[in-house]
Amino acid sequence: MLPFRQVDVFSAEPWLGNPLAVVHDADGLTDADMAAFARWTNLSETTFLCAPTDVRADYRVRIWTTGGELPFAGHPTIGSAHAWLEAGGVPRGDVLVQECGAGLVQVRRTPRLGFAAPPLRRSGPVDRALRERVVRALGIDDAKVAGMAWIDNGPGWIGADLREARTVLDVVPDIAAFTDLKVAVVGRWDATSVRELGADVEVRAFYAHGRDFGEDPVTGSANAGLAQWLIGTGALPDGYVARQGSAIGRDGRVHIEAHEGGIWVAGDAVTRIVGEVDL
Repeated sequence: MLPFRQVDVFSAEPWLGNPLAVVHDADGLTDADMAAFARWTNLSETTFLCAPTDVRADYRVRIWTTGGELPFAGHPTIGSAHAWLEAGGVPRGDVLVQECGAGLVQVRRTPRLGFAAPPLRRSGPVDRALRERVVRALGIDDAKVAGMAWIDNGPGWIGADLREARTVLDVVPDIAAFTDLKVAVVGRWDATSVRELGADVEVRAFYAHGRDFGEDPVTGSANAGLAQWLIGTGALPDGYVARQGSAIGRDGRVHIEAHEGGIWVAGDAVTRIVGEVDL
């Protein structure tokens, strides 16, 4: 039996964030064990905490979806750091250092857990044919798209700036057209809505893998990529709050800050289930 936690990430309110299954002391598990359990949890991600192989790291995390392993993902980074600390992990410095498939990722603890966005693996504009595919998959008019770019920090995201938050919420994706696309869309709220919602922008993230299609409740990696792209071009300010998940019954908040030459992505994390799992 291994220690187990299920953490609600990007929300301090119960059941409104993105759940993450975390298995502790997972060094003895095989890839097949991890893949099978990730499929069984049926969550967007399941993580396995292991001893680091890099002397600079505090811990190592393996990140699995129902379809395979990811080198990096945002909500698993924050949720795994929270679980590691709650289980008694003691970082060697003020900032945690997480080892994952994408390398070493810094995670700060205050004012809330947040990670330093890793460098984009692919950036820059998408070609015309791909833009047409994305627009068709989103079911929108191309005129509503202010910009589109690769924002891939591991999962393979493409970002689309739809200008207005209402346009983001109105998206009805064409599931059949998505095939293998992973697309994050963002739009801005007006001043009145910002005061009411406590959020500056609305984000949605859609992904397809084989015959599986879904909308991610709250996405750290996609928000990181959007911030790197749009803060970098001046289209978004150096600090803002993104709301995500409202279209599917969630209400997550992602806090973005450009600081010391990088982008920090932060959010609340609360453990909702503690126990053991027989793997």
